[in-house]
Amino acid sequence: MKPELIADCVHCGFCLPTCPTYVLWREEMDSPRGRIDLMDGLVQGVLPLSEIVVQHFDRCLGCMACVPACPSGVQYDKLIASTRAHVESEFGRGIGDRLLRRSIFAVLPYRRRLRAALVLAPVGRALPLRGRLRAVTELAPSRSAAWPPERTTVRDDSLLGRVGLLAGCVQSVAFGHVNVATARVLAADGYEVACPRGQGCCGALSVHGGRLEEGRVFARRTIDTFEQYDLVVTNAAGCGSNLKDYAHLLADDSAYAERAAAFSAKVRDVSELLADPLAERAERHPLELRLAFQDSCHLRHAQRITAEPRAALTAIPGLVLLEPAEQELCCGSAGIYNIVQPEAARALGDRKAANVLATEPDVYASANPGCLVQLTAAFRRAGASLPAFHPIELVDASIRGVPAPER
Repeated sequence: MKPELIADCVHCGFCLPTCPTYVLWREEMDSPRGRIDLMDGLVQGVLPLSEIVVQHFDRCLGCMACVPACPSGVQYDKLIASTRAHVESEFGRGIGDRLLRRSIFAVLPYRRRLRAALVLAPVGRALPLRGRLRAVTELAPSRSAAWPPERTTVRDDSLLGRVGLLAGCVQSVAFGHVNVATARVLAADGYEVACPRGQGCCGALSVHGGRLEEGRVFARRTIDTFEQYDLVVTNAAGCGSNLKDYAHLLADDSAYAERAAAFSAKVRDVSELLADPLAERAERHPLELRLAFQDSCHLRHAQRITAEPRAALTAIPGLVLLEPAEQELCCGSAGIYNIVQPEAARALGDRKAANVLATEPDVYASANPGCLVQLTAAFRRAGASLPAFHPIELVDASIRGVPAPER
């Protein structure tokens, strides 16, 4: 919590209407401005790190909607990351909270453990669980998916570059079909695509949860694995935001600082490659669908990417792109938020689902695994059976000339 970053806030209030928790509760301390006041109190030594103070920090989704809304350029992303790290190192959480958080970080970043946990999820759904445990079983996808091939073929007539595909932890286990679709689309459009098997979690979950040193360990391994490629491609918005921030995360690491800066500079969300004007696109075939597209927070707010995924979707003949209301408002997924703050996450998820369903779509899409999991659960609660896709799956179906698969 650097005092100079805290001092950038002039308390204008432009962040208030963009903050999901302020929109829910109209509580000043549950807004970015209020949380910055709490940070200032901690830095000045006039405020103890109490349970109430920590609760207000924990309620922040880290969606970063306040960052582009701020006219003063407050770096709230860096402030909340350092504050969470301070909380995790200095605050004594209750035993239940400690065990839950340790369990989350002992499972989610590790594919084999996560795959085993998903096998047990149906058993949990059948039990009369409450609170956070009920949230875990409700959110768990019904099945795991295949790991993508290590390498895929390319068109002989056009080679735009050699890219390494980040498969991710949750993405590779629960949404492996998205990785397969990503590799096929990029190959069809002229990229050489490799998905190295030595990779693991990029550290996004850890950084988001205040476990910065753990995040740095994952970051160093990711750099070692992907440094050889011309570009590093991700199809998970939360991962992409973290990868692009490695330069900041490892700025004080003498062995990795320069490498991290070079690495971050070549990270691309897959939609950015699909918007490359130099590429000679594979033919897109019609998909007669009404699609409700939801911006992922870490794509829209953290990476400032909005036009590219829409361009990729509107390039599909016959597809009608629908814009749900309140695109700037988080769906409540936010890393592990929907597990550790289930009530707030559920309220935001139901609100987002209602906005999506109001567009009367045939299908729904979002570019982040957490959003897909969160909204699928919300659709079930609303009694709606709405197929959910990553946008790249629809592009893949269009290139192959096949109907969008059931999801």
